[in-house]
Amino acid sequence: MSDYAQPSGAKHVAEAILFAEEIVAVPEDPKVKPRLLIERNDPNITVEALRDLLSESGEFFERGVPVRLTNDQLCGGKKAQIVSPDLLVMIAHHICRPYLSKESSDGSITEKDARLPLEVARMYLAWQGDWRLPHLRGISSAPMLTDEGLIHSSSGYDSISGMWCESIPDLSGLIPSNPTKEDAERSLRTIRDTFKTFCFADAETLFDPDTGVEIVNLDHAPGMDESGFLAALLTGVCRPSLPLAPGVLIHAASLSGAGAGKGLLARCICQIAFGKKPHAVTAGQSAEELEKRISAELIEGSPVVFLDNLNNRAFKSDQLASAITEDPARVRMFGKLQMVPINAHAFILLTGNGLTVSEDLARRFIEIKLDPKTENPETRAFSVDILAEVTKRRNELLAACLTIWRWGRINQNLETGTPLGSFEQWCRWVRDPLLALSCKDPVARVSEAKQRDSQRQRVSEIFLLWWNKHGDRAIEVKNLSDDLINLINPLDKSRQYLNSQVQRLVGTRIAGFVLVRNKSNAKWTPDSYTLKKIDGAETHRDHRGHRVSDDPPALPNSAPNSRKFVEPEPKPKTDPTDTGDVLPATCDPYDPYAFGGQDSECHNPVGWTGQI
Repeated sequence: MSDYAQPSGAKHVAEAILFAEEIVAVPEDPKVKPRLLIERNDPNITVEALRDLLSESGEFFERGVPVRLTNDQLCGGKKAQIVSPDLLVMIAHHICRPYLSKESSDGSITEKDARLPLEVARMYLAWQGDWRLPHLRGISSAPMLTDEGLIHSSSGYDSISGMWCESIPDLSGLIPSNPTKEDAERSLRTIRDTFKTFCFADAETLFDPDTGVEIVNLDHAPGMDESGFLAALLTGVCRPSLPLAPGVLIHAASLSGAGAGKGLLARCICQIAFGKKPHAVTAGQSAEELEKRISAELIEGSPVVFLDNLNNRAFKSDQLASAITEDPARVRMFGKLQMVPINAHAFILLTGNGLTVSEDLARRFIEIKLDPKTENPETRAFSVDILAEVTKRRNELLAACLTIWRWGRINQNLETGTPLGSFEQWCRWVRDPLLALSCKDPVARVSEAKQRDSQRQRVSEIFLLWWNKHGDRAIEVKNLSDDLINLINPLDKSRQYLNSQVQRLVGTRIAGFVLVRNKSNAKWTPDSYTLKKIDGAETHRDHRGHRVSDDPPALPNSAPNSRKFVEPEPKPKTDPTDTGDVLPATCDPYDPYAFGGQDSECHNPVGWTGQI
């Protein structure tokens, strides 16, 4: 049939199809930004629209407060930056075009570009809980691990773990899928051989004619300090995947420890675990300044918090103690009376000469002691730049660490070491596989660190002298022996102060004793106190989980190589009517070991109420 024979309607349709032009979608101009209407009378509409734009951009996260990821040009990689009101105004103009709607004299509506009001930014930042931003737990350049032994090397934001992953090396073919104990032992040998020139204090060494220095004898099992290093290295590798993990303390002697290699060892650990050197942070001039610096480091989400040059001090930080054992931890925002929760997945490193930690931090740290056995460690010559070598061999050494880890995850029936509260998963992932490879248990040093704590030693002296003078008899504070009163109250402060210090010791278990308070039934009769021996030492554990000896130690002046105990001069009783009433004052009631000595931060009695 010819075209002319077709019905007129069908002919027109055929012509339309024949001469039709293809419709091509017009691509959106990336320079065209979405509009944001500024509602002056209904600011909640503007705040909600701004919230949706920020959450859809994929550039912002919640870390207790809204943050964005910025480039750390000093150390490389990303870090989290808190979004301030002024920064939010700038960001808003970067992702959208705020405008005002104005009515002209003729009744028409026109749009006029405008600056986002600062109060709108403040309203958004104050809208806690409704930001709709993905939660950022931290930043990692180490592979993400699972309890089943799987290793993930993806990049970008991991919604499952909440971590931002970057610069994670490809370890394909370097880690056996089902490693044997022989694989784990070879990996351990590789790591030990790389770090054999470090002067671990208790390591068995031999002279190496090739390098001209003393090196660790690899034919012997690792000592306690080298085992601590191996645990620290594996902790760094696993830290982004662990909810909680202890920190690492690297220290040397007070005067001759400079140049021993503490900072170098810390940087090598970070180079293997995270592929970059950490930036060092000093303690500052005060404890308050130290807490602020730690909070700033934690909020940034960096994989490492490295506190360097903490020399000749007993380190104490409530913020760091919370960050290590709490998930999430809470930190205070700068310039605000506001605490925000953050997930602190940072690897904590402390270094210093003559550095110890207070008792509350003792169980939270792995200890590594270096001893170069020379007066001038900085003059030692080495033929190899260990940091450059570690940087070059990062993939090999990281694979060696993960081979040990995976072997431990596959063989979950390994013998376990001493329990360490709060860090059970760390024990399974890090400590137990190393124990199975003949390393020593770094947890064993926790009790040693506690015994070195000066406040703990002071309380031990008080209890030992109390037992020597009064035994297990119930006694009121006013009837304590003069030399015991002088030991508790060396500055001869008021009787209220003395009562408050005794009250603080109630329930304390130390040196094989516990102090018990006997409440008085009479209204005006002061309470008495009884010092008791701790029974059942073979089966009883204290609140930290460590066994307590049934036999209390001897007085300090009878123990060999201990600090000599000097009997103080008797102090005359100046107030025969002392009833032991306790008055309010200003000391910290949560510090059970502050006795108001010259080196104590507490010089006033505590605000206890009632009678003792």
